[in-house]
Amino acid sequence: MQPIRPAATVILLREAERGFEIFMLKRTSRASFAGGMYVFPGGRVDSDDHLHKYDAIRTGPSERQAAQAEALGAEWRGYWIAGIRESFEEAGLLLAYRNGALLSYADARERRRFAAYRQPLHGRDLRLFDICQREGLKLAVDRIHFHSRFVTPLGRPRRFDTRFFIAAAPEGQAGRHDEHETVDSVWVAPDEALSRHQDGAFGLMNVTRFQLEGLARHRSAQGAIDAAAGNRHFPVHRPVLPPDH
Repeated sequence: MQPIRPAATVILLREAERGFEIFMLKRTSRASFAGGMYVFPGGRVDSDDHLHKYDAIRTGPSERQAAQAEALGAEWRGYWIAGIRESFEEAGLLLAYRNGALLSYADARERRRFAAYRQPLHGRDLRLFDICQREGLKLAVDRIHFHSRFVTPLGRPRRFDTRFFIAAAPEGQAGRHDEHETVDSVWVAPDEALSRHQDGAFGLMNVTRFQLEGLARHRSAQGAIDAAAGNRHFPVHRPVLPPDH
């Protein structure tokens, strides 16, 4: 039986002229998991993500997020930290505060400096904790809202128990694929992504399509975020493959 790996995914939103957009990455066709598909930033939870040292460099969860922490269980810290780490590692979007304000890459020099952290972070030569200490950052857990959980069905070559989060992308951070595991990145409206998928031009896993269908019901990024922040019901989806799969 395949092992089930804990994972965290963050759906990053921004307002647009018509509705809102979501940041998505295209995985390389060579990837052993979701090759060639468009996905949200995310990945497995590492042992380092659970460490109590992160308590000193995070803001949140807030009182409003108490139900989210309870639903995440005893390992809530690891899922939130992993979500922030993976969003930066895969997309270059870092949800953190500096001097009480959300981090925004103020100039080209700062953008290059933060971009240079991504590869050593991916290679585990550098930890998110080290970056925060070096840059004087606190992780913005209070702005990232847990809303659902998906367990990969039995029979898939890789299985994950994934917690999905929703957050507003920090202003001033555009996001970009890493050119290794991901080969393209796009800000796209949920209904547009679904339409392109139906036309065969935008590959989606079923779990990603399901998330987009739910988000497409909202009119704005803030509306989707407010709904997630006020949620008290956190469904666990355990899809089952058909017998002849």
